[in-house]
Amino acid sequence: MKKFINDAETVISDALRGLAAAHPELRVDLEQKIIVRAEGPRPGKVGLVSGGGSGHEPLHGGFVGLGMLDAAVPGEVFTSPVPDQIVAATAAANGGAGVVYIVKNYTGDVMNFQMAAELAADSDIRVETVLVNDDVAVKDSTWTAGRRGTGATVFVEKITGALAERGASLAEVAEIGRRVNAASRSFAVALTACTTPAAGKPGFALPDDEIEVGVGIHGEPGRRREKLQTAKNIVATALDAILSDLPLASGDSTIVMVNGLGGTPLIELYILFGEITATFRDRGIVIARSLVGNYITSLDMAGASITVCKADPQMLESWDAPVRTPGLRWGV
Repeated sequence: MKKFINDAETVISDALRGLAAAHPELRVDLEQKIIVRAEGPRPGKVGLVSGGGSGHEPLHGGFVGLGMLDAAVPGEVFTSPVPDQIVAATAAANGGAGVVYIVKNYTGDVMNFQMAAELAADSDIRVETVLVNDDVAVKDSTWTAGRRGTGATVFVEKITGALAERGASLAEVAEIGRRVNAASRSFAVALTACTTPAAGKPGFALPDDEIEVGVGIHGEPGRRREKLQTAKNIVATALDAILSDLPLASGDSTIVMVNGLGGTPLIELYILFGEITATFRDRGIVIARSLVGNYITSLDMAGASITVCKADPQMLESWDAPVRTPGLRWGV
């Protein structure tokens, strides 16, 4: 294993120190291990809190800031944060209008955020939860009951963040988050496994001439293994899975993200996006907005995920709203 670390036991703390130094607009509590906006909660604004295991950067800490999250809770690598952390982030994000939890559908995350919501209620903080379960590759995987939560998390955090910034109510913010999740589907393919610092070796063995089709963001198995194929064929496989579950008609508007899993060059991600564009053009589907880059990664895994959201005008308007975070920035 070759990694820029000091010690496998201090990876999260060391990374949080670096994040704090690089982004003074954030406040990083190294004891609680939470990341919040430095200016604190805005009175009367719905707070947004998300989190999960580390190793998916910039998700979630990189999306704290204007137009997105008020607080993020990083667990250890690929491990859910504990309820006490989440409660601390909830208090830090609470401006008196309630807090929305954005939770990826992994068993540990779901359980710990639910416990935190119950504890927050004891402090008279109203909490609504938006569960993200957009991965169409498999159901009831290694760490989930139901579909995994993956790329749509970025869409939910951005769109709910814009609505909260404009002063929407707790119910309104939660409702649009659930609509975005319901309108989104994702599918991922891995070329290599990732290596966690604690393990010091790849999470699974994948021959040089094979790919994992439908992989999870922790390296969970996908639908099957296949021989390495062209980018065009890989996109066709992913879109077949996505569009069979999210029917799109000619003229429909979409937000499309091609996301690197940590070890894929940007040039390859653009090749994938070009193939998606050609397919959608042939079907008359409109790509109204797009993202290409690393937004929800799996440490050093070479691979990519595709996320498609069937976007209505309110979603597009919220997508275009200003955002200023370490991982996403426009309009400001």
